[in-house]
Amino acid sequence: MKSFAKIIVFVAAFAAALTAGAAVEIGQAAPDFTAKDINGKTVKLSDFKDKVVVLEWVNPECPIAMKHYESGNMRDTQKIAAADGAVWISINSAGYAGAQGDYNDTQAAVWQKKNGFVTTAYVRDQSGTIGHAYNAQTSPHMYVITADGKLAYQGAIDSGNGSDIPTAKNYVKAARAAIKAGKPIEKTATKAYGCSIKYGS
Repeated sequence: MKSFAKIIVFVAAFAAALTAGAAVEIGQAAPDFTAKDINGKTVKLSDFKDKVVVLEWVNPECPIAMKHYESGNMRDTQKIAAADGAVWISINSAGYAGAQGDYNDTQAAVWQKKNGFVTTAYVRDQSGTIGHAYNAQTSPHMYVITADGKLAYQGAIDSGNGSDIPTAKNYVKAARAAIKAGKPIEKTATKAYGCSIKYGS
């Protein structure tokens, strides 16, 4: 009986591991989602067809992510995207009370304004539904979606580690520039780095 129980636990753990490792495939349709942003507006990914969309998993208190915010790197990347007509959606998937960076709607709005961010929407994905659909793991974790709804890039914001921002290659800027020029993206997937996303149970 004990051996059977161990097998059940192993199978469950293996299935969970497979689910956690699942990722959205480059070139495939990006998972659609509908959510309310911090202003109470409904945000639906498919409503932005014909536009390039950037998804950023955000944590206002992550030390590594903060380096990109405080240095202006994230803001500048957003400004360039906005100038080209791209949509930028910041998503916070913190899912339990007291989670790092789990700002309420008002706190998130104040934080964004303070840092001069240029985003289309800030979404609190407290259920983790959007985060799990994209297998988002860290903050920041970046995704670039083409105007026809296909995932073109996923991973880190740049080639660095948060301590070499001025010299690191910005993968999000590079992906968007390639899409704009009608050229292949040099790197379509990289390993994201930062603080783990604080999903709920």
